[in-house]
Amino acid sequence: MSISADGYVAGPDQSAEHPLGRGGEQLHGWHLGPAKDHPANRQVVSEMLDDMGATIMGRNMFGPVRGEWAGSDWAGWWGDVPPYHCPVFVLTHYPHEPIELRGGTTFHFVTDGIESAYARARDAAGDRPISIAGGASCARQAIRAGLVDEIDLQLNPVILGSGERLFDGLPAGEPGLELVRVLEAPGVAHLRYRVIR
Repeated sequence: MSISADGYVAGPDQSAEHPLGRGGEQLHGWHLGPAKDHPANRQVVSEMLDDMGATIMGRNMFGPVRGEWAGSDWAGWWGDVPPYHCPVFVLTHYPHEPIELRGGTTFHFVTDGIESAYARARDAAGDRPISIAGGASCARQAIRAGLVDEIDLQLNPVILGSGERLFDGLPAGEPGLELVRVLEAPGVAHLRYRVIR
């Protein structure tokens, strides 16, 4: 997850106009801006997406539609060919039929919690890895449930001041983390932690 120096993965006031919250887009310049071609950034994007067996994300990361779907034809922020190229399991409180898009991405909507989403992702992924893509609430649920082996953070020199923090509400000292890798690129430090159980 891309994260600010003060611990936010999204800025305040998330909406259809500001899907990452106000200022949140600053967290993603490392892979969307001129620095995207830096070797470290290309490596991290490749690790996030290539050969991923399944992805889990929260409804907020899928799109701005809140509450009942009400016949919405929204197919996610990702366009006609999303970058995932694998089954994506979206945590939501509201049922929705799967949405199949080009490039091998199908969004499946899971209404019975993170453990169920993980079980479905595990079945779909086989021996390949599973990504908990975000947002913060989805990631916290996975951490609390003990489903996370590694946490990759893209630390940006940005202070958002408010928004949604990744580790809010978790008990002090949990999860235990061991830093196992640091990669640097212009404007970002890529940190990989192993979760200690």
